[in-house]
Amino acid sequence: MVNDGIRARELRLIAQDGEQLGIKSTQDAIALAEQANMDVVLVSPNAKPPVARIMDYGKYRFELQKKQRDARKKQKTISLKEVRLSPTIEQNDFNTKLNNARKFLGKGDKVKASIRFKGRAITHKEIGQRVLERLAKETEDIAKVTARPKMDGRSMFLMLEPLKDQK
Repeated sequence: MVNDGIRARELRLIAQDGEQLGIKSTQDAIALAEQANMDVVLVSPNAKPPVARIMDYGKYRFELQKKQRDARKKQKTISLKEVRLSPTIEQNDFNTKLNNARKFLGKGDKVKASIRFKGRAITHKEIGQRVLERLAKETEDIAKVTARPKMDGRSMFLMLEPLKDQK
């Protein structure tokens, strides 16, 4: 709430230099702010009486937006990439999938390795589990396992997450 948008009759007013000006009526506060070419901004509306501060509202909003922009720049978005394997995967195909997983982990993404069992292959889940554990063993220098291999319907999943000290 700024200037005429403030509904309270009385405000505890704080000057732009931080000095307490005491309890003033809203009209007096706005008049004081206009003399200094500033705005009256409600800081704590739930207090009794509400607390307002004399400040340059446009500059305050600009600084706030600038801080939010910087915070967005610094945050890291982690995405989830999937590598699909099969229980009867050949060595060269496995190496290709392993390289893809290493590339994703190197960029800081989480990797979900999945094996889809087709037909009667589901009767030999241990073969798929060995493939996933082999992938985890091959990437243990750059990743840690966050979820051990587990079945979900006809698929088996393994979650890998990049190590923190890698960067």
